[in-house]
Amino acid sequence: MFVTVETAARTAPAAVIVAIDGPSGTGKSSTSKAVAAKLGLRYLDTGAQYRAITWWMLSNGVDVNDPAAVATAAAKPTIVSGTDPGSPAITVDGADAAGPIRTREVTAAVSAVSAVPEVRALLTELQRRIARDGRGIVVEGRDIGTTVLPDADLKIFLTASPEARAARRSGELKGKEATGLDATREALIKRDAADSGRTVSPLAKADDAHEVDTTELTLEQVVECVVTLVENAAGNTADRAGQSA
Repeated sequence: MFVTVETAARTAPAAVIVAIDGPSGTGKSSTSKAVAAKLGLRYLDTGAQYRAITWWMLSNGVDVNDPAAVATAAAKPTIVSGTDPGSPAITVDGADAAGPIRTREVTAAVSAVSAVPEVRALLTELQRRIARDGRGIVVEGRDIGTTVLPDADLKIFLTASPEARAARRSGELKGKEATGLDATREALIKRDAADSGRTVSPLAKADDAHEVDTTELTLEQVVECVVTLVENAAGNTADRAGQSA
């Protein structure tokens, strides 16, 4: 049976695991952080981990287009992820990587690095250790419900139209990282194809995931939808536990 953690507005099972997947620009990060904060849960951005190892590869002269070179170097960096939804942190070998991992250079290379099986194996194991330590968590990524945590208590798959996603992504980019709307849309479509077509753990919706189209929804509406799904999943779990007692 789950023990509940009280928050000002809502409650959540302390050991619940929520998997939120989807492509870039669907509101995945904002939704995941807000849901975790609202329900008093931890938060893990697995995409940031793939960006972090990509940044390390680029910074250390590893050819990110050479899978063998990436595989050989994959275990060298030490990546540590914070799980506070209010201020998620990530370090690589003790250095703050939150800013550097969001550059255009990293974005362009992350799909190639994340497709390497050795990279995915290492980070998947790290993600499972963080998620399964007995405390509740919202984990976001592209293969959480299908590969990393197929036994998650609740699986969500966020979608949105390419136009909506491009507009959101463009709004997030600042200064020299900013690009035109058309260029952003094409980059998103290209990354979708790479992530969905990779051999190991492709971007995909789990068969038992709840799909939420965020195209016409505000962030607040998406968060409320997911929070309600978490509460319903918790109720169903409690009912099953009571019936088996």
